[in-house]
Amino acid sequence: MQTFVVGGAVRDALLGLPVQDQDHVVVGSTPAEMEAAGFRRVGKDFPVFLHPDTHEEYALARTERKTAKGYKGFEVHASPDVTLEEDLARRDLTINAMARADDGSLIDPYHGKADLDARILRHVSPAFAEDPVRILRAARFAARFTEFSLAPETLTLMQQMVADGEVDALVPERVWQELAKGLMEVKPSRMFEMLRACGALQKIFPELDRLWGVPQPAQHHPEIDTGVHVMMVIDYAARQGYSLAVRFAALTHDLGKGTTPPDIWPRHIGHELRSVDLLKDVVKRLRVPNDCRELAQLVAKFHGKVHQVNAMRPDTLLHFFQELDALRQPTRFEEFLKACESDSRGRAGFEHKAFPEAAYLKHLLHAVQQVDAGAIARQFSHPEEIKSAVFAARLSALQEVSAVRHS
Repeated sequence: MQTFVVGGAVRDALLGLPVQDQDHVVVGSTPAEMEAAGFRRVGKDFPVFLHPDTHEEYALARTERKTAKGYKGFEVHASPDVTLEEDLARRDLTINAMARADDGSLIDPYHGKADLDARILRHVSPAFAEDPVRILRAARFAARFTEFSLAPETLTLMQQMVADGEVDALVPERVWQELAKGLMEVKPSRMFEMLRACGALQKIFPELDRLWGVPQPAQHHPEIDTGVHVMMVIDYAARQGYSLAVRFAALTHDLGKGTTPPDIWPRHIGHELRSVDLLKDVVKRLRVPNDCRELAQLVAKFHGKVHQVNAMRPDTLLHFFQELDALRQPTRFEEFLKACESDSRGRAGFEHKAFPEAAYLKHLLHAVQQVDAGAIARQFSHPEEIKSAVFAARLSALQEVSAVRHS
């Protein structure tokens, strides 16, 4: 039995990056032998084991044979006669198809080190085309390794996979899993640009894909193209280290602009509500988690109003807070403002422009939070009286802050 460190741990070590987890391939062993040595089996579809002490993953060397469309359409063969080279051949990219032996020597049958040095993302073999998830993974690696380019032959293969209908077999959970990981990378725009270049974005996220080529008013959006704007927005959110929920909201805030009739371009009247309607289908189809779904819908609906807060009357501001449920969910309100800030600064020439609306809204919310609703409630017995009195007290607090600001 021989064991090798494989995949991302080898790649990241060669790049001088911190290695978080190590995956191992075991050559020349069987499940019974692994269990006898104290390893605990965890893999359902193929034999993967946890080391009894380190709890790192050890997978038996295996090959795969395509049996049906989609990423689950494989027949796995794991036995002592499968070689390390055969196991590495089934991997997606050459930079992920290297191994390190116990003595430290590099096993690199598919020239991953050369592609690593040349900063190229290249498929290992034609077997890449058998698993549509590899399209998503390649795009995700483009978002992580921003200096890497995609090999032309790999792009051609990805385009053929889309044409052959492989992407249509992707299950929603796996699409969301990869998109979420990509959104959390260094430059998420590169993932979506690569998915668009191979035609996969139109298949898995048509609401986003149709934004490219849709113009916006140049005085507000010097970048003009809506797709370009959205990519700038998510990259800004990524540079700030914002959460997945904020980044997803940034990605989807302008979906409605893709349904604006061309005869009224570059205006997009009512695009906010159209964005909300489109989002309902997107989050259901991709099975997006609730925190991402709720924030995205709020940002899509209300991001335009944030730019109007200086002109809002105190009663309008209070209703705005109520619509956002800011008093009960202040943390989500903070996330809302981060997404709106990303929208404002995700424009050509606006990257460093101040966004004072966020600080003003936080100041206003703090004033409202100081109202002791409990104390007011104890003065009345009827629910409507309590509601009216609390509203009046909060309105008064906003009026005071607003008066100071405009004096």
